[in-house]
Amino acid sequence: MITWIRGGDLVDPVNETVEQLDVVVEKGKISKMLPPGVFQGNGSGIKRVEASGKMVIPGLVDMHVHLREPGHEYKETIASGARAAAAGGYTAIACMPNTVPPNDCRAVTEFILEQAERARSVRVYPIAAISKGQDGETLTDFGELREAGAVGLSDDGFPVVNSELMRRALEYASFYGLRVISHCEDRSLSGDGVMHEGGISTRIGLAGIPDASEDIMVYREIALARLTGRHVHIAHVSTAASVDLIRRAKEDGIRVTAETAPHYFTLDHRRVIGYDTLAKVNPPLRTPEDVEAIKTGLREGVIDAIATDHAPHSSLEKDLEFDRAAFGMIGLQTALPLTLQLVRDGVLGLAQAIGKLSWAGATALGIPGGRLMEGGSADLAIIDLNYEYPLETDRILSKSKNSPFIGQVLKGITELTMVGGKIVWEKA
Repeated sequence: MITWIRGGDLVDPVNETVEQLDVVVEKGKISKMLPPGVFQGNGSGIKRVEASGKMVIPGLVDMHVHLREPGHEYKETIASGARAAAAGGYTAIACMPNTVPPNDCRAVTEFILEQAERARSVRVYPIAAISKGQDGETLTDFGELREAGAVGLSDDGFPVVNSELMRRALEYASFYGLRVISHCEDRSLSGDGVMHEGGISTRIGLAGIPDASEDIMVYREIALARLTGRHVHIAHVSTAASVDLIRRAKEDGIRVTAETAPHYFTLDHRRVIGYDTLAKVNPPLRTPEDVEAIKTGLREGVIDAIATDHAPHSSLEKDLEFDRAAFGMIGLQTALPLTLQLVRDGVLGLAQAIGKLSWAGATALGIPGGRLMEGGSADLAIIDLNYEYPLETDRILSKSKNSPFIGQVLKGITELTMVGGKIVWEKA
């Protein structure tokens, strides 16, 4: 079967171009990318997909997702998370190791890949733990984890406090071709904080997390990257000072990349007024000035990628007093429309925005994907930039519905997602 995607505007995030092209898919790969009218396929063996007026983009690549399997399948399974990802335009997701048990050994990594294979949806890339049990005491067996299929290392949710251990992690990970992703948080500062420390936390009586909690660890990771000459990736950047530190590190030639999440350029700490636990995340929503700095960091290329930090929680963890509720929100089906708002606001060009959602994540992790080319795998999505809709719970395919954007009108939606030439999502 040949699939002929006709008349769409193809987005190339590498060359930052948008060009009307037909895309022909055969045997799971893109066989041709041609101007409209050149390809003349006929016969019953051709499936036509009309994309006129729509964008054909490389499948999005999310380098920071929490799937709750094994251990907390009532919040999310690998299959449900993969379905939500496909509906959001993603063709590949990398899942963090804080499962139960944590992904710190071959058996868990292989289990994740087996479940992903059964799901028959998007590609799933396991991120394994840096330390055994994510306790920051002893390094995991990087060679074994790489052999089992892990593509990166992180103790996400648990900062590696021991600087010597982090130094060795950077050095050994490089030897095995694994990327180290750092959750930057000094917990001696964040303590029992539940939101950004500032005037609003004081006014509403919630314990705060100072921005220095993140900044100090970003500084240390940059210092270790300088010391070792190895690459480090900074997860979910939320503060203006972190952006400035990463900017200066890149100017100095230090091997550092960074990501942020859509809620850090869309919401600020005022959203917490009213004690809405759906807006409780870690790192917390920061000030309007931090939000502007994140946008500037994205525009200037200081922040390479946009990841979701998709963190499903059930009502059991969220319908509580604010200080008792879990940190985190889902994001796989809202990342694209929220990022497209940056395009409408003139912060990013369309190709730039798609690149930060696709090519940048693939490049940072060293995995395939993120761009479309003849001979490459047909991992793509078709999106409608102008489709407006209220985000309702029945549209959310994650098992958990913890999104502060429920009820908000979003603009931009995925019409179709294809992985290896197979359609894994199609909007009804």
